[in-house]
Amino acid sequence: MSTISVALSRRLAQAHAQAGQRYLAAPVFGRPDMAAAGKLFIVAAGDPATIEACQPLFSAIGQKTIPIGTEPAAANLVKLSGNFLMASAIEALGEAIALVGKAGIDRRAYVDLLTSTVFNVPVYKTYGNLIAQGQFEPAAFAAPLGYKDIRLALSAAETLRVPMPLASLLHDRFLRLFAQGGEKLDWSAIGGLATQDAGDYQSATTSLMSSAT
Repeated sequence: MSTISVALSRRLAQAHAQAGQRYLAAPVFGRPDMAAAGKLFIVAAGDPATIEACQPLFSAIGQKTIPIGTEPAAANLVKLSGNFLMASAIEALGEAIALVGKAGIDRRAYVDLLTSTVFNVPVYKTYGNLIAQGQFEPAAFAAPLGYKDIRLALSAAETLRVPMPLASLLHDRFLRLFAQGGEKLDWSAIGGLATQDAGDYQSATTSLMSSAT
């Protein structure tokens, strides 16, 4: 259920098969509060009979199980692609919030507007509010984990010969965050970098700035 590379998932599947054991990949989507409430989304891949056998466990921790294929590695690739999309949303939110914030528009009101109209989805609500408030501690999903997932997505993309220029940008944004001491922050802290880039240090997040010092 870990977020691992496609290559490792394939090695694990082979090793379990050689040992006469069943193996599924079943990574999840959802932050810790969703896990505590048993509301995770589980992406499962592998033998359908094995998925069915594991369903009581999945039902105990998740609100929905989505089978995605018979090869376990497919679930891991889907998970990595999903985390890439979330990191992309964080970066885009950070840039948009920096833009309106420097113009003197209330950052929280802006996020409320977006998430109650055209972007009425959990990712924009959760991360938009964190970025607008500059609330990157305590980390629900630590930045090094997000960086790891972007690296794994890029590795899969290289293997499949799929250019992912935005993933390369995110890779460098994480490196910049770490260069100023942001390893312990939530991964949404990369969304706070745009405010610094804009020179709007009055609006720059307390957590992000304090981590740099």
